[in-house]
Amino acid sequence: MNQRVVVRSLRALLPLTVATFAVAIGVHLTRAEQPPHLLAALLCAVYLLWMLAEARITVRHPAETSAENRTLLPYALARAGTGVSAVLWPLRWDRLSAWMVVPIALFLGAVAVRLVAIRTLGRFYSHHVVRYTDHTIVTTGPYRLVRHPAYTGMLLAHVGFVAYFLNPLSALLLVTLGAVLVWRIGVEERVLLDIPGYRGYASGRARLLPGVW
Repeated sequence: MNQRVVVRSLRALLPLTVATFAVAIGVHLTRAEQPPHLLAALLCAVYLLWMLAEARITVRHPAETSAENRTLLPYALARAGTGVSAVLWPLRWDRLSAWMVVPIALFLGAVAVRLVAIRTLGRFYSHHVVRYTDHTIVTTGPYRLVRHPAYTGMLLAHVGFVAYFLNPLSALLLVTLGAVLVWRIGVEERVLLDIPGYRGYASGRARLLPGVW
C-alpha cells in the first residue's frame, strides 16, 4: 500500500476514534453517581490522552521511506476497533468490586511501559516500519528485557482495558489485534535483521514477554 495513502487513512481514523472516546466519556459521566461508570469515564479519558500523546507520531510521514506499508493500517484499525468496541458496549458492572483493581492497574502500568519505550527509542521510533540509514540497536531501558516493549505495553494495555469493559465484541477484536501484532512483528523483524548487531541482540531476548514469546 502506498505510504501516502496509509498516512491519510491514519489521519482520518484518529479524529473518529477521538470523537468516539469523547462521546463515551460523556455517556459515562451522565451516570457518574455509579462508581463503575465514573471509573469508566476516567479510563476513557486516560486512553484519550494516550492517543493524543502519540498523535503526532501516528499521523506524520516517517523521516525516511518505509520498508513496508502492508501492516500499519490493519494494525491501526485493530487497535482502534478494540478500544472503540469496548467503550460503546453497555458497562456490565453496577457496583464496585476489588477485582476491578487488576485491569485498571494493568492498563495504567502498560501504558506507562509503552510511553517509556517510545521515549527510550527516541528518533528511531515510528509507527511505520523504517530502517534508518544510521540505524543503531537500542538496548537500554525496557529494551534490555524484550525486543518490542512498545508493543508489549500496547497489547497489555488493551488487555486491561478490555477486561474492565468486557464484552464479546471487544474480546474478539482483542484476539484480532494480537494476531495482527504477531504478523506485524514478523514483518518488522525481517527488516531489523539487516541492521548490524540486531541478530545477536534478538537471540537473547523475547519479542514481547520474557519466557513466553
